[in-house]
Amino acid sequence: MKMQSKVAVLRTSPDTILEDYEKLMHLCAYEKIIKKTAETIIKLNLSWSLYYPACSTQPWQLEGLLRILKKDGYEKIVGVENQTVVTHPWKGAYDNKWLPMLKKYGVNYQPLTDVEWVTHRPKSKMLAMKDLFGEILVPKMFYGSNVIHLPTVKTHGHTTTTGAMKNAFGGLIPKYRHHAHKKIHEVLVDLLSIQKEIHNSIFAVMDGTVCGDGAGPRVMEPYIGNIILAGDDQVAIDSVAAKIMGFDPMRIKYLKLADDAGLGNADLNKIKILGMPESEFKRLNFGFQTKKSLVIKWDQRIRKGTSDIKWLHNLLFHSPLFKMFIFASGFYHDSLWYPTTGKKKIAQFNKTEWGKLFKQYPYGKFPKYEEVKEWDPY
Repeated sequence: MKMQSKVAVLRTSPDTILEDYEKLMHLCAYEKIIKKTAETIIKLNLSWSLYYPACSTQPWQLEGLLRILKKDGYEKIVGVENQTVVTHPWKGAYDNKWLPMLKKYGVNYQPLTDVEWVTHRPKSKMLAMKDLFGEILVPKMFYGSNVIHLPTVKTHGHTTTTGAMKNAFGGLIPKYRHHAHKKIHEVLVDLLSIQKEIHNSIFAVMDGTVCGDGAGPRVMEPYIGNIILAGDDQVAIDSVAAKIMGFDPMRIKYLKLADDAGLGNADLNKIKILGMPESEFKRLNFGFQTKKSLVIKWDQRIRKGTSDIKWLHNLLFHSPLFKMFIFASGFYHDSLWYPTTGKKKIAQFNKTEWGKLFKQYPYGKFPKYEEVKEWDPY
């Protein structure tokens, strides 16, 4: 029988956000979970290299975590993020204002493009990873480490919601991640199984100060949520976030699969909420509705439509022709949507108290880096 899980949920404001993150962490008794003897990896969340509200790890989310870790004597800490077909680890770290916060607290930033990856042979039964990727690779530095995920509260066109479980996607699949979209729910369950095998402990600190509704994880409608969450059960924290967004977690496939596999609790009746009265938590409902962006909609249609035509599917998704889709995605998001609709929504966001707080954080100097030319994420 699975034990009851605990998830801390707090209301917050721009004036108290750093203190509230400290309170949140201690509500979870995180220091009993995250051991100081092991290196602590902070897995940042980069859904877009450009800044867009709720899209990626917020600077105050990162600072809130680093502030309490350093205050409590944690020294072996490193921040990591990976490269995808639509994100760049250094450009994203700059545009989302992570680098000055990491520097302020003496924490190195390590793109996973530059680390050694090794073959992992899972002890757990894989639902999809072996079929999709064959060889399973993980960063060698992850073995024996603590990992703290820093997702945001938002919807996702492929998975309904996204959070702590989906954040491992960027840390444990080095290349060809787009192939996971064929069995994305099963892949997320596999990744949690792998995490439990390689990490010393797993924790998540989720920011819902500004949430994303609609066609996540990028072209969303920003929503002021004024909440933050934390916990060591990745299934439970994602389920609590899903409930707050307005979804039944047990009807979201990846959460139900993870619950069935005994990897955590998606049943809200088996999750104890800390930091907020149960009656108040039950009333929380942001009324979100997941939509699909043009890119996700066509990705799903083309993958499904060609799945039984092997030669055509391989031509489109396993050859240089796939770069057409990458170009189309980048052009639509970065050159069409962001400068027009996105800029208008950002201008509205900048008038809010959270928008004003974001503007107070510095960008710092644009980083000097070498492109990893042999790193092929396509």
